[in-house]
Amino acid sequence: MPKLTSIYETVLYADDLGAAERFYGEVLGMDVVQRSELFVTLRCGEGLLLVFNPDKSSESGRSVPTHGAKGPGHIAFAVQQGDLDSWREHLRKHGVKTEDEVEWKGGGVSIYFRDPANNSVELAPPTLWGGGGES
Repeated sequence: MPKLTSIYETVLYADDLGAAERFYGEVLGMDVVQRSELFVTLRCGEGLLLVFNPDKSSESGRSVPTHGAKGPGHIAFAVQQGDLDSWREHLRKHGVKTEDEVEWKGGGVSIYFRDPANNSVELAPPTLWGGGGES
């Protein structure tokens, strides 16, 4: 059986794509690759985050299969544990309130907060789930 090599795209949904673009671009420092009235695409390392307008992505007659979701989703970004204090300060300066912090049994801490569309965003140790520790 052939083996998957990585997750290339991850999708979240937001009614206000401009707010999502500002949040992920300005607050989290991701580069915008493409924007339209349907979605905004942002680069994170070698992968892409696509934020779709759920009403438009669920319309039929598009060149790709319809999709969409209602309610908050979740995404986790790998960060080095030594950078957590800097991230806490950076989020505070941008008016982003942390929702929770979890100390994992296997080591490391995750910080949780919300994006403008109420999606749950996590900054996680790259060692979580048995990862190698490099982000």
